Amino acid sequence: MAGLIVALDTADAGQAAAWADEVAPHCGVLKLGLQFFLAHGPAGVREVTRHPVFLDLKLHDIPNTVAGAVQAVLPLRPAMLTVHAGGGGAMLAAARRAADTAAHPPLLLAVTVLTSLDSSALHATGVAGGPRQQVLRLARLAMDAGADGLVCSAQEAPMLRDALGSRPTLVVPGIRPAGAALHDQARTMTPRDAVAAGADWIVVGRPITGSADPAAAAAAIALEIA
Repeated sequence: MAGLIVALDTADAGQAAAWADEVAPHCGVLKLGLQFFLAHGPAGVREVTRHPVFLDLKLHDIPNTVAGAVQAVLPLRPAMLTVHAGGGGAMLAAARRAADTAAHPPLLLAVTVLTSLDSSALHATGVAGGPRQQVLRLARLAMDAGADGLVCSAQEAPMLRDALGSRPTLVVPGIRPAGAALHDQARTMTPRDAVAAGADWIVVGRPITGSADPAAAAAAIALEIA
């Protein structure tokens, strides 16, 4: 059965804590991203870690620096941690080795292509062939380097399942319930369709945290994917 991750995308520690208490009964993991981490650091994360935390830092640097960064966050005991697959095999392998020094290593997830990028945006960065080809290329690289799973669009999940089977844990952001605003997401899917496409976890942020009743919104999505 697929799980729900709620993204607490805010720099306000009090707001993040309030959302966490509201939605935690209806989701498996709470996601804290770069905005929150830069505002509050490890101390802020510890305030939320009474619940399982997905630390979405998308680490991307030279191998030694990324290995050091992974080791630095291990005391926070994140359930999940992201690195950019575009950092290359050596960087990914260094992150894997660092993560494995923990008694309970986080699920190491490699970000393939951000869900805000479409073919035109990728082309502007020099990547030819569109998101699907780039996602598959980076996914294979990441899994060969020891990643536990991948962060990808639901639109690419069936392709990854066909190519890589059940081995990678697929975490899918950019999920929007039917009728919800797309905001800055370019490659989206509804919760039910994302799970049918092969997602193990779906990530939902603003449609839950921006609603008048975040707990009810999270409960409705959890029910949809149950």
